[in-house]
Amino acid sequence: MKKIICLLLFVICTYNGFAKIWLPSIIGDNMVLQQQSTATIWGWTSNTSEKITVIGSWNNEKVVVSAIEGVWSVKMKTPTAGGPYTLTIKGHEKIVLKNILIGEVWLASGQSNMEWTPKHGLLNADEEIKNANYSNIRFFQIPKHKSENLQDNTIGVWEECTSKTMKEFSSVAYFFGRKLHKDLSVPIGLINSSWGGTPIEIWIDKNLIVANKELNEEAKKIKKNVWWSTEPGSAYNAMIHPIKNFSIAGALWYQGESNRINANSYYKTLPLLINSWRKVWGKEFPFYVVQIAPFNYGDKDISGAVVRDAQLQTMLKVPNTGMAVTNDIGNLKNIHPINKQEVGKRLALWAMAKTYGAKGLEYSGPVYKSMQIKKKKIILSFDHVGNGLVKKGKKLTEFYIAGEDQKFYLAKAKIVKNTIVVSSSEVKKPVAVRFAFSDTALPNLFNEAGLPASAFRTDNWSIDLK
Repeated sequence: MKKIICLLLFVICTYNGFAKIWLPSIIGDNMVLQQQSTATIWGWTSNTSEKITVIGSWNNEKVVVSAIEGVWSVKMKTPTAGGPYTLTIKGHEKIVLKNILIGEVWLASGQSNMEWTPKHGLLNADEEIKNANYSNIRFFQIPKHKSENLQDNTIGVWEECTSKTMKEFSSVAYFFGRKLHKDLSVPIGLINSSWGGTPIEIWIDKNLIVANKELNEEAKKIKKNVWWSTEPGSAYNAMIHPIKNFSIAGALWYQGESNRINANSYYKTLPLLINSWRKVWGKEFPFYVVQIAPFNYGDKDISGAVVRDAQLQTMLKVPNTGMAVTNDIGNLKNIHPINKQEVGKRLALWAMAKTYGAKGLEYSGPVYKSMQIKKKKIILSFDHVGNGLVKKGKKLTEFYIAGEDQKFYLAKAKIVKNTIVVSSSEVKKPVAVRFAFSDTALPNLFNEAGLPASAFRTDNWSIDLK
């Protein structure tokens, strides 16, 4: 009997001695934790009820928790920006994570214009790559993959920003992060989870799409593709859900071209994406969108304009959102414009002003606010006029006006103080105006800060697309 008891004790001690601790890939060396937040540190252990102790060197406080069925999670208060620090996780095994920074963490997602790296095409690429050495900017790249089921982990490692790593990372995210790093003087963590060609539906929990009859039917319009996933929820399951416990400052979104096929549904899917991600994170974090640029898709449709309008309406209606307009830096022959520096800068302007409270900063181009009909003319008013409206060229372009017959005619438009007066000899009783409302529109209305006006329409008439 004594031999049996001794043998059992030996087995138990041996098992405990080799108990293994696993961490999700997002928790690792070189990571950036969100400053002045409650960071979640979590993982798994082979000892189903093991006690886990977590210590951050920024305050050396011990946080102890017991694993439940092999899963453990602790909450830790983070200080103001700084580092480098270590994070120690101890059970029967000890793990020490090194070179950790505390700063601002942003998630970047979308399709190819967010995914595109300097090697895919970038203005002054060689110079930008050569100068991209910022040890306090860190990258976490989530590889493109899909899943039918929710995943708890994803592949990826945190890396310091160097010429080598920047060359393989999202250009838009990098330039956004670089601007914040310089302006805030804090470490920046950038998580890139994007996939070229993907429609918005794959980034939303499938249950939310299926539960909505209209969106479920609209999702079926998207054709399958061998290069990217088109199944609702598939990228969310594999590329977003695994990091939902990781505290972030906010999110960036650059996507829309692949939803031209069901553009009218974008008025609902974009707000659904934003609100569902916020619910999963348990925080109404800022969400900044890039409005897709003009492009010649080779048809007479205006579905690209509808997507842009849906992006604008989302910004106007969903709290704590913003939008970088790109109608002046696009390329009608290249769906991947190479001036990613300006895109990142314009996103960062929103973050600096609205998230970080920078004063006296104009962060948006003119945004349509209201209209007034005076006889044969319509007077348009705008937000974000700044020090005044300006045109680049001899006359304003891309303004159209319509009467009750809903037929739009090219209009004359002129700046009068901080308004624009629009008219056409073809329309005696005008009721609506559209601006830059086509896929290939290249408008020339700006504010004095040099930021372009968003395309817009004053009407809410239904638009029949292909």
